[in-house]
Amino acid sequence: MAEFNFKSVGTKNDQQPITGSSLPIGIKTPLRLGKQGNGIFAMHMSLADQLADNLRNLINTNHGERLGLYDFGANLAPLTLDFTSQEDFDTEAVIRIRNAATKYMPFINLKTFESSFDRFNNQVVGKITIKVTYDIPQLAVVDRQIAVILYVT
Repeated sequence: MAEFNFKSVGTKNDQQPITGSSLPIGIKTPLRLGKQGNGIFAMHMSLADQLADNLRNLINTNHGERLGLYDFGANLAPLTLDFTSQEDFDTEAVIRIRNAATKYMPFINLKTFESSFDRFNNQVVGKITIKVTYDIPQLAVVDRQIAVILYVT
């Protein structure tokens, strides 16, 4: 059996070197197929976009949905089940989002919270749109905004 030293092994001529500027950071959610040559799934190429995706997922996740981290997420679904008024919802949602972001994404500075409630034609199901504005000082990201939609029954 031949013995090889990995330091002496070269690359094939048909391989394209990967440059630092084109390295993917993480997978985009919700999952979708990637474009040709970019891999099987669509990927984020900037850290700011990946962190925005992570923050959106943190807000959308409820306690018990993340394996191994029971308290991961803002746990907003229980608030939609007993929706009595938008003021009560807003107060509790701000507290829950702040607590989750402080624990799991402390490098993000939450700035503003805005919500709007719309009823659908059947008057049974409603939609709450939450907009959160935030900064990431280490990346020089200022006043970036994400939107999350929750449904109320």
